[in-house]
Amino acid sequence: MTKKIIEIMEGMPDYRKGNAIRHKLCDILMIGLMTFICNGNDFAAMHLFGTMHEEFLMEFLELPNGIPSQDTFERVFAKLNPKALSLQFREWTSELREAIGDNATVAIDGKTIRRSKGAEKKATHVVTAFASDLQLVLGQLATDEKSNEITAIPKLLDMFCGKGMVITIDAMGTQTEIAEKIIEKGGDYVLALKANQETLHEDASLYLDSDVVTRDPEKLKALEEIGHYGKTIEKGHGRIETRKCFICPGIDWLEGADRWPGLNGIGVILSKREELGKEPTMSRNYFIYSIEDAKASDLLRINREHWAIENNLHWMLDVAFREDDSRARLENAAENLNILRKQALQLMKQETSFKGSMRGKRLRCSWDISYAIKVIGVK
Repeated sequence: MTKKIIEIMEGMPDYRKGNAIRHKLCDILMIGLMTFICNGNDFAAMHLFGTMHEEFLMEFLELPNGIPSQDTFERVFAKLNPKALSLQFREWTSELREAIGDNATVAIDGKTIRRSKGAEKKATHVVTAFASDLQLVLGQLATDEKSNEITAIPKLLDMFCGKGMVITIDAMGTQTEIAEKIIEKGGDYVLALKANQETLHEDASLYLDSDVVTRDPEKLKALEEIGHYGKTIEKGHGRIETRKCFICPGIDWLEGADRWPGLNGIGVILSKREELGKEPTMSRNYFIYSIEDAKASDLLRINREHWAIENNLHWMLDVAFREDDSRARLENAAENLNILRKQALQLMKQETSFKGSMRGKRLRCSWDISYAIKVIGVK
């Protein structure tokens, strides 16, 4: 990227006013970001990291009054506008965003920051758009609770959705208004189908299960030849996962199909997971899609890419960055730290000279400040 992260931080609008400001906002943000990269997880760690590395940090930060206190970090992140912070980081990733081309899969999903709940405050729930190919966060919005994802998703789509993108959402986002927004933006959708769309779910599942899904080898071969059937088998870590996809384009017969803009078909993925010493687990996941002339193999790939937001983003935030242990609760603190963690994760994924795990990278950064500087790219 041609624009350094520190230049983006310097452009962040400061909500603070007057002569009482003792610390530059850019310095606070940079120390916070570097703390996450260097295996720290909270405001106390930010102060400690800054104190331990003050002389080194002064090579590229101003620090006019030394290192901010733990309370200062907490107050600033509580009051900071998360929309403005998210916008600054979206500017930083603009070059990567331009690389997203036709048929890019973008998953939308929500995550609750468990311990952000206070006595008079609900836990912060963040809805994120994640481009699986580039492992890139395209936008995010916080809501009061999971049910509000329905109103947040259209606003999120306005931030990034464009021609050629394939948007995948779980059943909460399977709403006609959301489908319409995606089509208006020039994208396509693959939306999970569950009981929240009761009639559509019942009609689609009944037809697929009775008239489309089959074990007959001859029928499977015929369906595969026309692209209406696909299968994948993955082996590793002591388990075997088999996925079979059946699709049915041409759904004029489906009651209520005309309510869904751009609807081109329905489908189901049958999953079987086998692990040593355990009973096999089976599941059926139904969906609707707008992609014209889609093949079952395409839908299998898209389904796989959708889960990247869980495996490569949410899981990483919880396991590698211990987000669910964070007790930041004051005002906007939980959302702003969520944004900062995602940017730390993005920076660390871009640095590929060290082949260890994300935990290993954070640990190395904490032991080797020169490697942390390489990751953050300020020199």
